[in-house]
Amino acid sequence: MSTARIAGIVAAANALQGDVIVLPGDYVAGMRVVTRYVDAAEWAPVLGQLAAPLGTYAILGNHDWWEDKTAQARGAGPTIAGEALRRVGIPVLENDALPLSVKGHTVWLAGLGDQLALLPGRKRHGHPRIGLDDLAGTLAKIPDGAPAILLAHEPDIFPQVPPRIALTLSGHTHGGQVRLFGRSPVVPSRYGNRFAYGHIREQADLITSGGLGTSIAPVRFGVPPEIVVVDLGTDGRKR
Repeated sequence: MSTARIAGIVAAANALQGDVIVLPGDYVAGMRVVTRYVDAAEWAPVLGQLAAPLGTYAILGNHDWWEDKTAQARGAGPTIAGEALRRVGIPVLENDALPLSVKGHTVWLAGLGDQLALLPGRKRHGHPRIGLDDLAGTLAKIPDGAPAILLAHEPDIFPQVPPRIALTLSGHTHGGQVRLFGRSPVVPSRYGNRFAYGHIREQADLITSGGLGTSIAPVRFGVPPEIVVVDLGTDGRKR
């Protein structure tokens, strides 16, 4: 994705005049079929132009970890993507939570560490990827009974999210990237199409965004790129 396209997305997002802007991860290309790589020093300042009264907040995605060889070797952050976002004034929430003042009320915004962050080494080939997520520790930072929104890059954590979390916002799947008759043949989730795309209501509410770019293959069909607007009413309903 070129910086010109990113700038257009930033302008479109700012024009929506949301109270807060959240970025659910994967700022780094997740495929090899690219015209050229856009360095973090290029894309981060453009994202730094996002503007909302309550601020812009980010979490990291699996590709932000997988493409960072130094962070992989270290087995921990910081990551290139995370540091680039912080330098332009965008806080990156990793197993952390903070309060936002919304019309005289406090709403907590929590961000989960990535669930697939670390790739197994050669000696561990075939083992599952290692997550750096700490759901219990993250939610422990939120006062009991306080309204809260959780950012989690992969939606697979959702069955573990307690009902007291009003809304979980995820990405990762790109809606399957190819979608036919409301379903996707391939979804990067152990739950298949269950959390692949859109608004899901179970023990709580989840919204999985189709995202803006592509991964693995530069193809989208039936899942157009999107900026998701969530309107939370005073009665707690999503509109």
